[in-house]
Amino acid sequence: MEKTVYNSFPLHPECPDVRRLADNPAEALLRAEADIVAAENAAEFDRYRTLENLEEAQQDGRGVTRRTFVAGAAATATALATAQFVTTSASFAATKTGTLIHVFLYGGLDGLSLIAPDNDAVLNKARPDLLLGNDSLALGRGFKLTGAFKPLEKWLTAGQLGFIPGVSDERLSRSHFQAADACNLGGLPNETGGRGWLDGLVDNLGKGTAFRSVGIGSTLPRSLVGNNGALSLNNVGSLRLNGDERFRAATEKAIKGLFTGINHPVQEAVQEGMGALATAQKLAAKPYQPAEGVKYEGVGNAFQQLAQLIKGGANVRVATVGMGGYDTHENQGTREGGQLYRRLNELASAMAAFFTDLGPKAADVTIMVSSEFGRRVGSNNNGTDHGHGGVVTLLSGKKLAGSLLGTWNGLDKLDSGDVPENNNMFNVYGAVAQGRFGLTNAEVDKVFPRQKYAPMKLYA
Repeated sequence: MEKTVYNSFPLHPECPDVRRLADNPAEALLRAEADIVAAENAAEFDRYRTLENLEEAQQDGRGVTRRTFVAGAAATATALATAQFVTTSASFAATKTGTLIHVFLYGGLDGLSLIAPDNDAVLNKARPDLLLGNDSLALGRGFKLTGAFKPLEKWLTAGQLGFIPGVSDERLSRSHFQAADACNLGGLPNETGGRGWLDGLVDNLGKGTAFRSVGIGSTLPRSLVGNNGALSLNNVGSLRLNGDERFRAATEKAIKGLFTGINHPVQEAVQEGMGALATAQKLAAKPYQPAEGVKYEGVGNAFQQLAQLIKGGANVRVATVGMGGYDTHENQGTREGGQLYRRLNELASAMAAFFTDLGPKAADVTIMVSSEFGRRVGSNNNGTDHGHGGVVTLLSGKKLAGSLLGTWNGLDKLDSGDVPENNNMFNVYGAVAQGRFGLTNAEVDKVFPRQKYAPMKLYA
């Protein structure tokens, strides 16, 4: 009786059945199985040889990253492919101090509804329905701040809250997708190779824990995509091995045993990943309790996850938070009760809760808030269309050089009806990071391809 063995590897180059391999059927079947094993062994050998070549290339400095190598190793160890942590680069070595959190407001924030020159003739004529209300707070250099930011008044008085007006870049269009992409990449895709600017920044910060780059949300933002590995999570407790809860502990134990004492780089990656899991599980073991009086709501829930990590010693270096709802073509509402006023108040309340919750640890944290572009100076039916120069907000544990920072040349000469670019966006990004981490001009210069960094004085 003929017996055909079905396998992805052929039994014989010219023969699909075993009968021709030997006169004795049993012997023929053994030969067929031996051929299969030989083919599988050859394939595994080729796979490991590829991994070794990747490792050697990395060690020789030929541009192959640890992330690429570990991802390849994980493809062989399929049990590990269910977890994010395999691709993280982690070490508990000392790094440059502090944490930078980039909050991105999707939709295009109307910066003139956040801060504006007081009693400005251009604004009085162009947007009488969108002027800031009587509850506004005073800023330096004749500007005022929306009353929606009242929750942050304590830090404004202390010199830790500041604003940079007229921020943009000539490469930004008025397309949400294109502008947001360029802002997150630190330039155009063909200039950056699709690598996020925060990932480039991490190159300068030395080694860190698996939590050194964290995006709060279900999708990793473009700013963190790149070579260093970053975690994307909705909450701290979501970082865990996939699979049935009943077998999770046993699976973790098996993985630790399988990748211990193998004298291979994947051993380090797995151990570091398991360490990240252990940290997350420890932090999530009991409900997080913020500092007394602190309440997180709305976008504040994202800040709560960061507070839990930072206070728990996770050694976060860069992090991102996204917030939508800023595409205000109509019913903009810049005064109390208005749509935009409520969004800004939610943001300010979240930032105030976060810094209060951190306590002394807030001294090592800087929050930078930006959007893909500003909006036009003139109102359009109680709304505004896509524009150019926007506003970057800073809340920092380090004292700032003032409450209104950077260059401001007024609104007498508009850019086709838009706020002109007084301050380049990527110079602002670079100066914020430089002051937070103590970087050199040359280190910042490498973060933004084709952009010659011009330092700005933002910190006192």
